[in-house]
Amino acid sequence: MAEAATERYQSFNAFYPYYIHEHSNRTCRRIHVVGTGLVIVAFVMALVTRNAWWLLAMLVIGYGFAWVGHFFFEKNRPATFRYPLWSLMGDFRLFWETVSGKRRF
Repeated sequence: MAEAATERYQSFNAFYPYYIHEHSNRTCRRIHVVGTGLVIVAFVMALVTRNAWWLLAMLVIGYGFAWVGHFFFEKNRPATFRYPLWSLMGDFRLFWETVSGKRRF
């Protein structure tokens, strides 16, 4: 799954297997799923309360949970640094696959 330093993925479908590989540690995946769930809750709170601080909370929660998972459990560099949009899409796909039962929690 190693990627050449100059090579870039050309599609999300090509990127996603790399994303999953970078989340091989079960604890890291669990932290991501919980963090993404809390980001969704913070988004709903922002809509309900019309308080923009919840939008800031989304960033802190999302990146905080993900980076703890990567730095302390997975021991790798988050894909967000190189693929910010696809990494975010991967987070939500991983979340959906987990809550729908397709991927083991």
